[in-house]
Amino acid sequence: MIRLSSDRPLIAPSLLSCDFARIAEEVAAIEEAGADLLHVDVMDGHFVPNITIGPLIVDAIKRHAKTPLDVHLMIADPDRYLQAFRDAGADILTVHQETCPHLHRTVQAIHALDAMAGVSINPATPVSLLKDILGEIEMVLIMSVNPGFGGQRFIEQAYEKISELRMMADAQGLSDMLIEVDGGVSVQNTAALQSAGADILVSGSAIFRSGDYAAYIRELRTG
Repeated sequence: MIRLSSDRPLIAPSLLSCDFARIAEEVAAIEEAGADLLHVDVMDGHFVPNITIGPLIVDAIKRHAKTPLDVHLMIADPDRYLQAFRDAGADILTVHQETCPHLHRTVQAIHALDAMAGVSINPATPVSLLKDILGEIEMVLIMSVNPGFGGQRFIEQAYEKISELRMMADAQGLSDMLIEVDGGVSVQNTAALQSAGADILVSGSAIFRSGDYAAYIRELRTG
C-alpha cells in the first residue's frame, strides 16, 4: 500500500478533463507541473449518467504515470471490478457509500488487494452515515457536485460537510485520515476548503483549461 506525502494540501488533477488524444503527454505535463496524485473518474452510465473509462485506459495511464493513481469508482457494482482496477494500476480505490450495501466487506476487499481504501458520498448523503467505517479507511471523498460530469458549479454545503467530517475523525483519534474534495474546486475556493479541513483537492477543468498547469497548481496549493 502506498503512503502519501504529509505535505498538504495534495493536488489531484482529474484526468477526465485532459486531452485524451494526448494522454501520455498530458500525464507527463501535469506531473511536471506538480501533481501529487492523478485522479481517474470511472463512470458506468448506471450510478451516474455518463460513461468514461475502464481498466484498459487505467492501465494505459499507469504505464506513463510516476505519481499514484487515485481511482474513483462511480459505478453501480464496484465489488465486481476492484481486482481489475487494482491490476490495471490503481493505488487508491474509492467506492461510493451509496453503491455498497456491505461497505465494510468492500473496504476489506480493497485492503486485501494492498490498495488504499476511500469512501465517497454524494452531496445529498449525510456525513453521519460514515461514522462506523471511518476507522477502517484511509480517505473520505466529499463530492461537492453531483457526480457524472466535469465543469459543474461548486455546492456550498460541502464546507460544512468537510468540517463535520474532520470533527468526527478527530473525535475517533483519526488525525491521519485524509479528506478529499471533488467538484468545482478552483483557486476561488481552495483557501476555504483547506480551512474547513480538506487534505486533497481534486480539480479537473479548472487546471486543464488554465493554460499554465504549474502556475494553477501552485495557486491551488497556496490558497
